[in-house]
This record gives sequence, structure tokens and C-alpha cells, in this order.
Amino acid sequence: MKLLYDSLITITKALLPIAGVFNKKLQLGAKGRAHSWDILDQSIKKTVPKIWVHAASLGEFEQVVPVLEKLNRENYQIVLTFFSPSGYENKKNTTLVDTVCYLPLDTTANASKFVEIVEPSLAIMVKYEFWPNYLKELKKRDIKTILVSGVFRENMSFNKWYGSWMTKYLKAINHFFLQNEDSYRNLNRLGYHNARVSGDTRFDRASHLIERDNQLDFLDRFIGDKKCLVVGSSWPEDIQVLQKWLRENYEPGDCKVVIAPHETGSDKIKQLVGQLDDEPILWSSLKRNQKTLTPKSVTALQQSNILVIDTIGLLTKVYSYATIAYVGGAMGTSGLHNILEAATYGVPVIIGKNYEKFPEAGKLEDLGGLFSVSTPDELMEIMDQLLTDDFLRDKTGMICGHWINSNTGATREVLNYLKQIDEKLVIS
Repeated sequence: MKLLYDSLITITKALLPIAGVFNKKLQLGAKGRAHSWDILDQSIKKTVPKIWVHAASLGEFEQVVPVLEKLNRENYQIVLTFFSPSGYENKKNTTLVDTVCYLPLDTTANASKFVEIVEPSLAIMVKYEFWPNYLKELKKRDIKTILVSGVFRENMSFNKWYGSWMTKYLKAINHFFLQNEDSYRNLNRLGYHNARVSGDTRFDRASHLIERDNQLDFLDRFIGDKKCLVVGSSWPEDIQVLQKWLRENYEPGDCKVVIAPHETGSDKIKQLVGQLDDEPILWSSLKRNQKTLTPKSVTALQQSNILVIDTIGLLTKVYSYATIAYVGGAMGTSGLHNILEAATYGVPVIIGKNYEKFPEAGKLEDLGGLFSVSTPDELMEIMDQLLTDDFLRDKTGMICGHWINSNTGATREVLNYLKQIDEKLVIS
């Protein structure tokens, strides 16, 4: 099976440039990986010890941010790799690390070359992306490796006939920091016990959001003293389920709507606008004199009912203005986006129906802080309840805020472990 895996990776490497002609994300990934070696050759400092951090995509990056913020960059150079364009394209200029690039595909030659160039003293993997050849190389060179916010499910490839061969490569990981008890039990069944349930570092990340300055002048102008529904990381399926409420029950005089779509390319924004009966105002259309909105933009904001945030990087601040938050991704099959970023502000959270792979959503639903909807009628019902029943809305939001605060601490456990390895790894 290992031979078959290596063959498939090699074939994938050859086909990616061709596939990129038909798929923009594949094209970005193929082009980005073509420059990875140049980035590493130009930026790696041979005389400085390195820490290699790998996050598959943007969501995994957010999980490791609390750890990155505490890693010692005076004594170490931090190299961050991504597999997905959603991670690299959004965070290639992050100031939390020294070098950012795509992870070269998991061939034997690439893994050996990458580890030889970077020479990491420590490797930090995030959640559940495991590349056998890279793990083999880390183990071979006896490089300390940890997994942060790890997840192990029963249906993962380790438990399948076609993927069980990969289990032995987990020996490269010195310690597993896991999100929940189910992951701990599933990892134990694979024969590994060098683990602890530390929780999800995203709670630490989310809890810090509320402490910063979240003011956005254009939202102050747009919302005024009205309630606000924030639709975060939406996909077309999410907007589709919202359409009936917007058409039949939405009262512009009572509530404003802010939509921050997951994808902000011009064609995607055009598709989103086409789904809305009420013409929205776009964030990109707002004009400013230096840092102040022009009078024309202020008037446009005040007269509009729906605002579309057609840019990346503002959503966590936008959530702070929410009366109710709808977090996208679970109405379709793209995967539920981060509910913690909304819940930390103490507001009710609504999501779609497909969230089985996101245990945090099920937990918050059980507590009464989150509502899952399957149909437009279900969404209409819960929206009307939350907008008209102040007690229900406040109680639900309080549950969300308390849930975030009571689940922090995962980052501290990771950092304490790293201090035991070497106190110089972590800043005080």
C-alpha cells in the first residue's frame, strides 16, 4: 500500500498543473508549490534553529495562532507551511512567523529535501493532517514532533483496510494534544498512549477576540441602534435558506443584515448579489477621505438594509456587532466554519444541518446556545423567536459566552510541554 500511495502522489504531482487549468484553487496550489523551494532557499537561516509549523488550511492556522504568539522568535526561526490555498493565500504575509510557503507534495524525495533544508528542532502539526513520508523523515532524524488540537475519528483512514498501513508513521509524534475524549479513545485503539485531552486551542483564540478593539466605523454607521444579523463565511446554500426569511418576515426597520461570504472573488460576489432581492451595498464600494467615510458613503450605509463584506480579514470584528450570528458551511457539504468566533461575543448562533464532523457544534446545541436548521421555514421560525424574545436571545447568548470561557486552557498545556523540552522555545 505504501508503494501505491507513493505512486499516486507522484501521478498527482504530474497532473496538478493540468488540473489547474480547470480549477482556480488547484491552479493556485500548483503555482505556489512551484515556488516553495525558492522561498525556502532564500529565507532559511542555517545558523538559527528552526521550528516547523504545518497547518492544512486557514482553519487550522487559526487553531495554532495562540501557540505561534508565544513561540520565541528571538532564538528560533519559525517556518509555516500550508497545504491549501485558503491558508497560504490569506496568511502568506502573516507577521507571526518568519517564512511561509506551500508544503511540497508528500513524495519521499520532497520530504527528505524539505526536512534537510529546514532542519527543524521542533515540528508542530495541527489537527489531523498526516503525511507519511514527512512523518517518516521526522522520525528518522529524531526531530521532536507534537500534534496540537488533534482529532481522531472512527471513520478515519487509519481504521480502514486501505489506510491502516499509515498507523505506524504516527510513531514520529512525541505527544498528541487532543480535542476530546473520543479522539483519545480512538488513538488508544491504534496503539498510542502518549496523549492527553487538552481541548481545542481555538477556544483560547476566540476568547482573546473580545479583548481587542473591534470597532469598525462603517458598521457603526450601517447598524445604528438596530439589531443585526451577521451571516459569516456563507456559501450559496446558506443564502438560499435565508431567502424566504428575507422576503417574507424580514423587517428592515428592526434589523440590519451583514453578509461576509467565504469566497470574495468578483464572480462569487456577483452570484451572491443575484440571490438577494434587496440590492445590497458592498464594502468595496465605500469611499473614504483619508480615514473618514465620505458623506455619500455614510448616507448609502444608512439607507441600505444589507451590507456585503466583499473582503477577507474583517469577520471576527464584524461578529462583535451581531445580535444573532448565522455561521455558514453546514447547509451544504463544504464544512461548518468556526462557530467559536461568533459565540465568544455572547450571541445566539445558527448553523445548517450538516455538522456531524464538528463536535463543538453538537455540544453547544446540547447546551442551548446554538440552533441547527434544515429548511427555510425552520430558519424563519428561529429568527423570529430570537428577534422578538429578548429573554431567549440573552439567555442563549450568555450560554455561548460562558461556553467559550469555560473551555480555554489548551494553549497553556501545549506551552508547558514545550517548556519542559526547552525553556527557550517559549517566551514568558
